[in-house]
Amino acid sequence: METLQAAFFLLVFVPLVNPAPPLQQESLQFYDYDTVSMGSLTQQDNEMQSKDIRKDGTNVSLDTSLMLQSDDSQLDVPPTKDTNLPTCLLCVCLSGSVYCEEIDIEAVPPLPKETAYLYARFNRIKRIAASDFADITTLRRIDFSGNRIEEIEDGAFSKLLLLEELSLAENRLVKLPVLPPKLTTFNANQNRIKSRGIKANAFKKLTNLAYLYLGHNALESVPLNLPESLRILHLQYNNITTITDDTFCKSNNTRYIRARMDEIRMEGNPIVLAKHVNAFSCLRMLPVGTYY
Repeated sequence: METLQAAFFLLVFVPLVNPAPPLQQESLQFYDYDTVSMGSLTQQDNEMQSKDIRKDGTNVSLDTSLMLQSDDSQLDVPPTKDTNLPTCLLCVCLSGSVYCEEIDIEAVPPLPKETAYLYARFNRIKRIAASDFADITTLRRIDFSGNRIEEIEDGAFSKLLLLEELSLAENRLVKLPVLPPKLTTFNANQNRIKSRGIKANAFKKLTNLAYLYLGHNALESVPLNLPESLRILHLQYNNITTITDDTFCKSNNTRYIRARMDEIRMEGNPIVLAKHVNAFSCLRMLPVGTYY
């Protein structure tokens, strides 16, 4: 009888004396949920996926099918060096800018009609044709630095009425093309240009041209008819042997001042500048170069 009373006491009174707090119960339930066997969940997922894509009596898991699709799509992607790709897959097109740098292209790629900025540096381009920019009238900047350009077809830039900056530096040019009228910056450093490769009026009508870079070429004289707008002129490391009183100034107007010209570099030429003092009388500062 006493044994039955003791058992009854344990069953009835002990749970009432020390019940588990609600927070602890919730934490235990969360703990139990969080520690469910991953093996059983994985097995359930695989079974559901197999049922969802069961076909012709063959079970293929969803992960496997996606992997196979991914592999197939990757096999269809051509290599990035394939120059037959559309331009915006071969290059990077972003907000009117096209970046085709260091991709070994040998010709100017077809451009989107809204292109304003083209960067095609360090490629293997040898020739620029008139048709390359015939329909791209929105261009404002072109950079062909570091190519192998030997020829620029007549009229290649004639329709680019908005073009402001053009770089043909580090190429193999022996003469300059006709330049568009609104250029502010023209860079033809490190080519093979001789004086006979620049027409007498090549720069005369470029009334916005402020920066002209012709260093490291084969010029025998300073280009004629430089515009009044010019601020920076680089002619260093050419073969210039002589200049005249009209090269920068006006021999018939002793009061003339070329006010905008800030820098002329002529170092690395065989000319001795001290022998041509009158050629610099209209400048605010002397050119950089050899004077003795």
